[in-house]
Amino acid sequence: MRESYRDKQNRKARIAREKQNEFEERRNFDRRKNERRGEDRRNGDRRKENAPVNIDRRNSERRTENRRGDDRRTEDRREEDKVYEDVIAGRNAVMELLKSSKDINKIFVEKGERHGSINEIIARAKEARVVIVEVEKAKLNMMAENHQGVVAVVPPFNYCEIEDILDYANEKGEDPFILILDGIEDPHNLGSIIRTAETAGVHGIIIPKRRTVSVNATVAKTSAGATAYVKVARVNNINDSIRKLKDAGLWVIGTDGEANTEYYNQDLKGPIAIIIGSEGFGMSKLVKENADILIKIPMKGQINSLNASVSAGIVMYEVVKQRI
Repeated sequence: MRESYRDKQNRKARIAREKQNEFEERRNFDRRKNERRGEDRRNGDRRKENAPVNIDRRNSERRTENRRGDDRRTEDRREEDKVYEDVIAGRNAVMELLKSSKDINKIFVEKGERHGSINEIIARAKEARVVIVEVEKAKLNMMAENHQGVVAVVPPFNYCEIEDILDYANEKGEDPFILILDGIEDPHNLGSIIRTAETAGVHGIIIPKRRTVSVNATVAKTSAGATAYVKVARVNNINDSIRKLKDAGLWVIGTDGEANTEYYNQDLKGPIAIIIGSEGFGMSKLVKENADILIKIPMKGQINSLNASVSAGIVMYEVVKQRI
């Protein structure tokens, strides 16, 4: 059957509408696709922009936390240093400390079975109402060497003034007997000198603030507790102290290997101050010049020098001998 003109026009209109619809759908599809691409691109740009900021923020937070951790660790170390800086280690040293009635913050003793003098230390500490703490050996190892199972934490060493030493000699009714240590750097030497000085009746020791060891845990242990009894003055200038002693009527006697007078031929009675030089270099030039008299210890062997603590001991007991 032949298609009429009207039907033909309707068919063409329908086809045109279908094509228009397809075109609109394709255009909408393309538009949505482009919008999605644009959105993805913008999101990607935002992610790129935000990523470093987030990373930097996280890194910054981590660095801040690390700094806080370092600060805490530093503070802990400072606290440990503050706690362990002034300690007395060893049974004899702690026992003498307890006998001297000086202040003790706390006594740490090793856990486990105890023998010998440690029990007496604990008993004396309880009588004095000193806090006793039982700890593992590793803890004591951190606090001091050769602790023998006991460590006492004490206030900083109480240095005195030169006038205190002179007053002490006056109170005892004795001519002042003082040691001046010029540059002793070995704590074991200083500890040994203090120990001998206590037994020899020395009224006090003068040490400089610079270029010398201070009274620390090693010195206290080596002295076998004598630091609890011997007065030690720490001065800014040794030569100023020598002049002050001379003004107080003391003779200042230096020990020097090149001196002309042997120590046993020198009159060491009366008010005196003996200078002991450093382990390697002896007395400094200016200190030697300020001494009133120089004496020497004769050497008969191949080695021409003595340990500073040995030299000090020899001269100190010559003073004791002449004063008897």
